[in-house]
Amino acid sequence: MADTTPPSSTPPSSPKLIIDSDWKSQAQAEKDRLAAKEAEKAKAAPAPGAAGAAAAGAGVAATGGHAQQLPPADWQALLGTMVSQTLMYMGAYPDPETGRPIVSLEYAKFHIDLIDVLVQKTKGNLTEQETTDLTQVLSELRMRYVELSQAVAKMYAAQMAKGGQPGGAQGAGPLQM
Repeated sequence: MADTTPPSSTPPSSPKLIIDSDWKSQAQAEKDRLAAKEAEKAKAAPAPGAAGAAAAGAGVAATGGHAQQLPPADWQALLGTMVSQTLMYMGAYPDPETGRPIVSLEYAKFHIDLIDVLVQKTKGNLTEQETTDLTQVLSELRMRYVELSQAVAKMYAAQMAKGGQPGGAQGAGPLQM
């Protein structure tokens, strides 16, 4: 089957920060939209009982005693979840117990490879915008992975030069920085 998707109109030298800004603005807009829905629900809260049970069965997740509406299960949610998982293993989110980022190059690479599988398996079945989003995200994650790998290698070499043991091995699990 021939690939009929047109080549990306974005030049390869476009600034990579656009992806982050766009992604962050979309996430903030979604957060604002959900907050507005929650405010509306709080104003018109149904009486406890059967109505509350029906709402729980309609996609409302209980978290910490508060009801939270899940976002729609769509392309942006899927891609955002996969990117979040990848970034988590690249140290973007701190460990809740220590407050320090956890880096696992092995798991980060695995999640990048999963996104690449998504690229291969959805070829020809996505809109032009979805294809662009997917390829840009994959490119950005790969670039960040290479940068992170180089930084970890430098940190490892510096620790070894001091005669100490590194904080963790690259393939042996998470490294706390």
